[in-house]
Amino acid sequence: MKSRCDIIQVDRLDCRITKYDWAFEKDRAQDILDHWRICSQRSPSLYDGRILLAQRIEADLSDAERVLRVDFFETSFSAFMAWRDFGWPDQTVFNCFSQAAVCTHEGAFLLGQMGLDHSNAGAFYFPCGNPDLSDVRPSGRVDLRASLIRELREETGLEASQAQEARDWCIVFDGQRAACIRRFDWPLAHETLKKQIDAFLSAQSQPELSGVVFLKDTAAVAEIALPPFMKFYLDAAFKSAAGMNF
Repeated sequence: MKSRCDIIQVDRLDCRITKYDWAFEKDRAQDILDHWRICSQRSPSLYDGRILLAQRIEADLSDAERVLRVDFFETSFSAFMAWRDFGWPDQTVFNCFSQAAVCTHEGAFLLGQMGLDHSNAGAFYFPCGNPDLSDVRPSGRVDLRASLIRELREETGLEASQAQEARDWCIVFDGQRAACIRRFDWPLAHETLKKQIDAFLSAQSQPELSGVVFLKDTAAVAEIALPPFMKFYLDAAFKSAAGMNF
């Protein structure tokens, strides 16, 4: 795969779950357990569920239909956190996930701030989450679109059906991360949408987000702490809106 940060556009995701014996999870089992104990003491609400990571990602851009093919495997959230926090020691594996890029009618993008109990507490992201076993269909297909629609609803209360959904995906590669971003254009001003989301969050006993912000231009992107792949996507999106090449 290409190194950080690169962006491509594809028409379709072809994702499936596979069997994979992850050496890191086996060889570093005690380190993973020790790390999880520290993390769970700091954030007791963390849950060591089963998630999906990718052991193969390939982009086929040669035909009329551009396709990203991903082979996922099942692992524990604790193994993922250790792998991430230890600096991605196994670089044959990728954290591939989907995100909903919600854009209001005046061109402002929605970002949620992760709550204090989250594994990325305080960080700003598009609504997203790691895919898990609920995203695996009986055929073995992994549905990343369903994953982002679920995360959008759970984090903000927004229903994707209320927006104009893009037909393609933007894939941003950032080291071991591969963010599959789908744009949703909302027919509301950002002030109205923020009030709606704030009301949803205030009604939750344990909301996933501590709040939301809306970014309107590249200057706003520079003023907020974002992971590199998020800055890369937003800079590209604002340049596109200004008539520059995406």
